[in-house]
Amino acid sequence: MISIVLANSSQTPLYKQITEQIKRGILDGKIEPGESLPSIRVLASELGISVITTKRAYDELEDEGLLETVPGKGCFAAGNNELLRERRLRMLEELLEEALSQADYLDLSVKDLVTMITTLKEETDGIST
Repeated sequence: MISIVLANSSQTPLYKQITEQIKRGILDGKIEPGESLPSIRVLASELGISVITTKRAYDELEDEGLLETVPGKGCFAAGNNELLRERRLRMLEELLEEALSQADYLDLSVKDLVTMITTLKEETDGIST
């Protein structure tokens, strides 16, 4: 389980901070599909916040299909690998949109971007082998 850190000085509501950190943990693979999460009460106690706040975060994650609640057993990271794959693809699309925006700003062509990506991939593959 990932460690959740709340920033009281942040303008982001506490429930949203919890939601985003758990979501990121699931999408990044730090929280495995089927992994048990702390109960709403336990998480609230650990973070020193209201049960209502943690319930709201868990409800939002469940609505997004990232959490599954099993009555009497607890909350678990969703095991729907296809949904997680789609979410990760969407995150990649957003990153690529930002890369395209930056390339336009720098007056780089798509061919230049493909060359950069190919070079980075080759360097990464060379390091990992």
